[in-house]
Amino acid sequence: MAELVVNASLREAVGKNKVNKIRNNNLVPGVIYAKDEENLNVQVDKGEFYQIFKQAGTSKIIDLNLNGERVSVLVKDYQLNHINDEFLHIDFQKVIAGEVMKVTVPVVLLGRDEIKVQPSVLIQNIEEVEVEVLPKDIPSAAEIDVTEMNIGDSFTVADLDIAKVSGIEILADKDDVVCSLQSPQEEEIDEETEETEEETQE
Repeated sequence: MAELVVNASLREAVGKNKVNKIRNNNLVPGVIYAKDEENLNVQVDKGEFYQIFKQAGTSKIIDLNLNGERVSVLVKDYQLNHINDEFLHIDFQKVIAGEVMKVTVPVVLLGRDEIKVQPSVLIQNIEEVEVEVLPKDIPSAAEIDVTEMNIGDSFTVADLDIAKVSGIEILADKDDVVCSLQSPQEEEIDEETEETEEETQE
């Protein structure tokens, strides 16, 4: 897989007014956090980072080309403008080889469009899980194949593929339901019940 590299530079500008000027120049302010190290205030090109983030999300390592030096990071958190979904701020976590870290990975339901029991409604309760893992073992996703599900079946965190991988600890209750398969009638009844409850509250 091609390297995920983003050009970055240190920034001295802090405070609302100065940060807004950075954003007006198509740059996104951010901070690199690292254990036992001083935080670094940085900025990245908005368009360039957006393209890389589409590939990396929060579970793939990105190399920041910071003033000629490569710094490996994960996107730990970010803030979006809810009007246009542009990045307002990014929190990066520095990746240190051999040091266990917490990472959020997406939950992917494989075969959701090929479920053999039809008609049916697949309900996904958990979209992502947090794990503790070494950088070299970070999974790109936590997956479950749902093709063979029957009405009334459900999968839990313990059924995720990464739950069986040595060196990956999922920081969630193993009995939490990830997804379930219901009949369309059950979903319609639930919606009618919700509407009745809303009318009662009004």
